[in-house]
Amino acid sequence: MSQPPTTLLQAKRFRVVEHQAPLAGGGTTPYQVVEHPGAVVVLPVFEDGRVCLIRNHRIAVGRTLIEAPAGTLEPGEPPIETAARELIEETGYRAGRLEEAPPFFMSPGILSERMYCFFAYDLTEGQHAREASEQIENLIVPFPEALAMAERGEIDDAKTLVVLLRLALSRRNHG
Repeated sequence: MSQPPTTLLQAKRFRVVEHQAPLAGGGTTPYQVVEHPGAVVVLPVFEDGRVCLIRNHRIAVGRTLIEAPAGTLEPGEPPIETAARELIEETGYRAGRLEEAPPFFMSPGILSERMYCFFAYDLTEGQHAREASEQIENLIVPFPEALAMAERGEIDDAKTLVVLLRLALSRRNHG
């Protein structure tokens, strides 16, 4: 019978645990995993085809990245509600309609975080509600330019690359 994982670190938004992973020849080896409650990424899409990205300073990498709005699920909060909340908080836009795309894992070798993907349509502009620690500004660009930015390496945030790819594939396959 397998042992429950041992908690190595409990932080505000995640915890690090150690599992005893079975070895093919018998026995076990320690394997650390970052457990995360999950998050959403939401790409606001305007009627004229432009998308709203954000410039977001990221302390972990020491620079400002171009990203799609995103945020962590609150306990018991459905992903679609997180998407609506984060969209308003980070950009000030409200979505008349949120369309879900398939979710994905961010880095399943070490991280349990599942990222839920949404496209936001029928947007109305309002006031953002950014957290005090967030250094964010909106960046509205034509969708083809967002793809070109990704191709040139100007967008190097994984969740943003995935949500842009998902929208490109959706448009190719469904018009």
